[in-house]
Amino acid sequence: MVQTINNIIDNTSKTLSIQVSLNGLSFCTVNTNNQITSIEHETFGIQLTPVQVLDKIKYTLDHNQNLKGGFDAIEVIYQNDLYTIVPKPLFSEKLLNEYLKFNTKVLQNDFIAYDELNPHNIVTVYIPYTNINNFFFDTFGSFTYKHSSTILINSLLTQEKNNDSITVYANMNDASFDIIVINKGNLILSNTYKYQTKEDFLYYLLYTTEQLQLNPEEFRLVFLGDISRNSEFFNIAYTYIRHISFGSLLKEPQIIEDVTPFEPHNHFVLLSHF
Repeated sequence: MVQTINNIIDNTSKTLSIQVSLNGLSFCTVNTNNQITSIEHETFGIQLTPVQVLDKIKYTLDHNQNLKGGFDAIEVIYQNDLYTIVPKPLFSEKLLNEYLKFNTKVLQNDFIAYDELNPHNIVTVYIPYTNINNFFFDTFGSFTYKHSSTILINSLLTQEKNNDSITVYANMNDASFDIIVINKGNLILSNTYKYQTKEDFLYYLLYTTEQLQLNPEEFRLVFLGDISRNSEFFNIAYTYIRHISFGSLLKEPQIIEDVTPFEPHNHFVLLSHF
């Protein structure tokens, strides 16, 4: 399936972004003035199948008033651990299966896609949910889709390009979190771990930083995503790591008055490309 720009023509002229995972959905709509007109998140509580997630998407599109009307651009963002990062000089479109097979079980009928991060010479190779892609294509015509790590890495590398230190980012999602490590503007590591408890989270965080020989007294940990200062994940990390903060978007989003206020780091992936 080819990634293309949505060509729907409608007087409402809105952009719809949907972040899809097997544990939850996030929706965001933006008007022609680049103002956020709605942003919502639904947690499923359990991990669903791609078929069940598609049913959730259909129901939400049918019943959510904020998602009624036409959109002149639609973007689907896939948030899963079915991905790997490849340096562009080593990338070949003929070897997509080879890149993934070392950390992901690839089935014979799996469709493998890739996103190019041209400014950073990086390629994200991943497996999108084909049934969801087919639904959007059949329902709306052409649209774009990306992996969440593509947006996350691109945004963070842009923010860190003039930073002389090392930063560890933890992007918290439902039942998983992404670790991005950037040293002096260069990507050192990108990985995703599933967790059930705060102890699982702490283990993977400390194990990763230990393997990179990072001193918890020195490196900076920045939280993104679904987390607050009162979170048990923040508290347990603060017990072992000295420098902790919350991230922010490179550009502050414009929000209409009806949208419930939120912290800048909460919807980082969903909003970082607006």
